[in-house]
Amino acid sequence: MKAIVVDDESSSLHLFLDQVTTDQTREYHFFKDNPEAIYSYLKENEVDAAFLDIGMPGINGIELAEEIIKLKPAIRIAFVTGMNKGYDDLSPELAKHVVGFVYKPINDAAFAKILDSLGDIQQQLEVTMFGSFDCFINGRLVRFSSAKAKELFALLIVYRGKSLTMEQALVALWPDKEVDKAKILYRDAVWRLRLALNEIHFDCVNFGRAVLILDVTKIHCDYYDVIDGKAKASGPDFLPSYEWSLPYQSQIDFLVK
Repeated sequence: MKAIVVDDESSSLHLFLDQVTTDQTREYHFFKDNPEAIYSYLKENEVDAAFLDIGMPGINGIELAEEIIKLKPAIRIAFVTGMNKGYDDLSPELAKHVVGFVYKPINDAAFAKILDSLGDIQQQLEVTMFGSFDCFINGRLVRFSSAKAKELFALLIVYRGKSLTMEQALVALWPDKEVDKAKILYRDAVWRLRLALNEIHFDCVNFGRAVLILDVTKIHCDYYDVIDGKAKASGPDFLPSYEWSLPYQSQIDFLVK
């Protein structure tokens, strides 16, 4: 787990560091109340959790949390504070991301309970690509608001962490459309894909300018298992609904001979 810790008091940061130095499974990055530095770090790094003070002169910790979840929809937040604050002081959307409050002076048992509640918060998306294409998060089917957003995600998964440019997506998904019309459809599919992932609080795609990149470390896919020789195909056809999948089916047929 990778986490950020934000507090304007150096003594509190040092105390927090003393609490977590024996924990080798988690990586912490410490910030004072400098929002720009925090946002810059979040944009460039995967972060699973944030420990935030609330009463800071540079920014209110609750307001900071609301901005953080816009950048990292899957992040989990714990407030470490000397103020009398609780869930009633949070918006419903923010409250869904908050695992608890630790009150200063920090109590070891309360702090340990927060760490335990975080646990291994790294979610993994289960993906099936044989017979039909479906995605599951915690056993729940992920629903996409458009067929093309779902197909775009399937193409991203097949690219397996390689950059998928807009041009490549246009050729695969809208081969018969005029370029300008295809670009409009592409942007709509990207927007709808982002909505679907935000809905399940799962941050696995880097949405760049005319390029998409999948974080494959968060994906468990039956196609990857077949390609890596870990399993046999679980169905007769690979992505049968998508014409662009035919070369990949030939590759699979060759591997399983």
